[in-house]
Amino acid sequence: MYDQNWLLDLLATTRDRTLALVDSLADDQLNVPWHPGVNPPLWEMGHAAFFYEVFVLKWLDGVPSYDPSMDDLWDSFHIDHRDRWSREFFPGRDATRQYFLAIYQRIEARIRQHDLSEQELYLYRYAFYHQHMHIESMIWCRQTVGYPQPPGQVSEPEVTGESPNEDLKEDAEIPAGTWLIGMPAESQHYAREDFAFDGEKPRHEVQLEYFRIGRTLVSNREFLAFVEDGGYRRPELWSFGGRKWLETETDVALVYGEPSPVLRCPQHPLYWQYRHNQWQQRLFDQWLPLDPEAPVVHVSYWEAEAWCNWAGRRLPTEREWEVAALGNRPGEPFRRFPWGNDAPSPQHADLDATAMARQSVAALPAGDSPFGCRQMIGSVWEWTSDQFLPYDGFRVDMYPFMSTLQFGDHKVTRGGGCATSSALIRGTYRQAYLPQRNDVYTGFRTCAR
Repeated sequence: MYDQNWLLDLLATTRDRTLALVDSLADDQLNVPWHPGVNPPLWEMGHAAFFYEVFVLKWLDGVPSYDPSMDDLWDSFHIDHRDRWSREFFPGRDATRQYFLAIYQRIEARIRQHDLSEQELYLYRYAFYHQHMHIESMIWCRQTVGYPQPPGQVSEPEVTGESPNEDLKEDAEIPAGTWLIGMPAESQHYAREDFAFDGEKPRHEVQLEYFRIGRTLVSNREFLAFVEDGGYRRPELWSFGGRKWLETETDVALVYGEPSPVLRCPQHPLYWQYRHNQWQQRLFDQWLPLDPEAPVVHVSYWEAEAWCNWAGRRLPTEREWEVAALGNRPGEPFRRFPWGNDAPSPQHADLDATAMARQSVAALPAGDSPFGCRQMIGSVWEWTSDQFLPYDGFRVDMYPFMSTLQFGDHKVTRGGGCATSSALIRGTYRQAYLPQRNDVYTGFRTCAR
């Protein structure tokens, strides 16, 4: 039997966070400039409500659409990305908000009126977590276009650690052996702890050789040394793909206070600048002094790879990452998080768009993995060396495009980032980004070669 109050609380949290991200913007800010990595906030809101209509109300009860004439506009597979900015076809704030709240009221009423099966509960959670993915994208939209910080974000988080001590500077040693990866294939039939998307399934055993992995994320201080050593101007440090990115990439960075995009070739991470004799980093609409002990963030796979070549290191494989984070072995209790199975808290991880990766890489020791690796959940999505491919035995889930569209040309990132919802993340979760993406909250840790 499911906990109805828990489900209603999750529904309310999801609704309120989305409303806050839209309601805190002025009307002119809702029309964000076109960018390939973001969507207009109102489209994000309408799309989330449409997902509930399709995968809960229509799927379970055959309920007709709230407005059938709008269905194609909210469906990401029926409207081209560029067309989502068209003011000619889409309703404004009030009408979109009314649609969003009407669907939420229907969902809330259905939860209260039905004894839900485990399968129904799985559909609800699927829709909630889908929306939390869009909450994260609404946050990086604000970062991309230089809007003010989202509600609830902590401008100056309490720093619980300074520079890493000597123990943290040493690699964690992971012994050779047999390890468990992923979630059970039948996890869609479980209500809470075993929820997973299709890309995380099925659970399987892997044999790994001994390896060593960094206990902390690569910091701004460490990445700055690469920048100041001319790392972006040294082609021998970059792979073919990285050199192509350097040659062809023109970053479009909306600098706060500028009337139009500033075009530049990469010479440092996307939201860095050197001004007034200091390195600075843009956090939403503010330029702040670069914190040397915070994790480097907003770097592409190619930048992470080049840094590794410069430092004589390598990126972990995604299975190495999961073993270092969770340490699950056959026949032993399975842990979903580095610290165990308790839900994430602010003492464990930087999540929910509060600290925004502004804490030291030495902070949050309560979230350490069994091998002493820190901040493997939250702070930044961590690049791995692997392409995003299905596990052996993969089966498409209820939403056929959750994973399949990314197979092959995307890289795997792990662990969640500072804008990821704590309700969504777990150690088995696999995120896929194109290797050139640097507008999202990506960073990395490394392994010894």
